[in-house]
Amino acid sequence: MVKRTLTEKLAILADAAKYDASCASSGGERRDSRDGKGLGSSGGSGICHAYAPDGRCISLLKILMTNFCIYDCAYCVNRVSSHVERARFSVEEVVRLTVEFYRRNYIEGLFLSSGIIRSPDETMADMTRIARTLRQQEGFRGYIHLKTIPDAAPELIEEAGRWADRLSINVELPTEQAMQALAPEKSPRTIRRAMADVRARREAAQDKSHAGKRPARFAPAGQSTQMIVGADAATDGQILSNAAQLYGSYKLGRVYYSAFSPIPDASQLLPLIRPPLLREHRLYQADWLMRFYEFSPGEIAPQGGMLDLEVDPKMAWALAHREHFPVDVNRAPREMLLRVPGFGTKSVARMLEARRHRTLRYEDLLRMGCVLRHAQPFITLPGWSRAPGLDDAHLRARFAAKPEQLSLF
Repeated sequence: MVKRTLTEKLAILADAAKYDASCASSGGERRDSRDGKGLGSSGGSGICHAYAPDGRCISLLKILMTNFCIYDCAYCVNRVSSHVERARFSVEEVVRLTVEFYRRNYIEGLFLSSGIIRSPDETMADMTRIARTLRQQEGFRGYIHLKTIPDAAPELIEEAGRWADRLSINVELPTEQAMQALAPEKSPRTIRRAMADVRARREAAQDKSHAGKRPARFAPAGQSTQMIVGADAATDGQILSNAAQLYGSYKLGRVYYSAFSPIPDASQLLPLIRPPLLREHRLYQADWLMRFYEFSPGEIAPQGGMLDLEVDPKMAWALAHREHFPVDVNRAPREMLLRVPGFGTKSVARMLEARRHRTLRYEDLLRMGCVLRHAQPFITLPGWSRAPGLDDAHLRARFAAKPEQLSLF
């Protein structure tokens, strides 16, 4: 193996980590070092985020411990048969990088994932040792997110949860059929069993004894998962239905969708027929509607089909269900107000509070922060006359993305 400098390893393994969706640190315990003890801080409301040129949040030191891997998952750039540059950090190197990056004010925490080297247990043991060393020896109080390995021994995952703020276990692909075809060495049953174990340990850590004593902390910011989309034939409806089941079964904080990026020698994968990053964006929007706007997967992607790429999922639903509109802003229930394009959860809460005391007018919605350009055709209230209305044949065109002439050079 080529002997690499720490800087060379960092360049390789930071780049290799870009395929892992990093989670925000909201929900973590509030810790700081203002008392003169320890190093770093982890605010309960989340850390300050920075953004990469491609728009992704990179507030954490986000690296792989290694991109060597014993598995040969067809969708993964780091699979054993891939001809990528390889590198591996030692435990001490990751600890050193995290501490030095924090001291330079580059980061507020660590997001650590890894390929599988030699065995799941050995890899998970090294990742756990990194988190334990940061907490115990370096007094690091910043945010730590570990991507755990479902095949690892339960006691290793239990220890990881004692030191990390958040754990995540990737479900990898939307369906079991896709797993069998593209990642036959991985077991959906093992993955879900590990996720259920993390949920059970988190719930146990939140229970007080009869004397009022809490057990040891365990992943206080919860668990999340990541799903690759576009590597198989799963529809958006199937993906969202699977996500809804995961939220309900494992009390996940987030499902992260990762657009499949084609790998040159992965000829067995499906050809890309939809813009992958736009599809990923629409799935995130649809996921948001399920979590906060009381939509079901079947409503967002009817008959289990595909999301509309030209308009956002909420607008697409409103255009397809014009019979429910216009909504009287002063009389409609909360669940119907949430379905109006341009109305968010905060603005709806403000409307419900304000209309207890007075009749709302169009000018009031402006002050509440509603996106009235989207809402105008779907609402009625004093001070606003809908023009054009819901029967306008060109209504959809008003909200669809405008065609763009691409350059040839």
